[in-house]
Amino acid sequence: MSSQGSRASNKITDDELNALILKLQTLLSQLNQGRNGRASATKVLNETCSYIRRLQKEVDDLSERLSQRLGSMDITSFDAEILRNLL
Repeated sequence: MSSQGSRASNKITDDELNALILKLQTLLSQLNQGRNGRASATKVLNETCSYIRRLQKEVDDLSERLSQRLGSMDITSFDAEILRNLL
């Protein structure tokens, strides 16, 4: 099989792309609130990226808070290992 043939089989169709955009839209609750129709693909993708950035910031903030708390606690190395495994 040629590399061009394998590339063609990896292409996503317009219908598949539209289905993925629709799934993203349903996952983003703020897009669905107050909307009767579909948002544009650009809007859905922008909102998805913003949502991922907010989640990453929240993870970073929570990690920092956890690090501060753990630094102020008197924990054993066994306890620390358990906490690391949970994270």
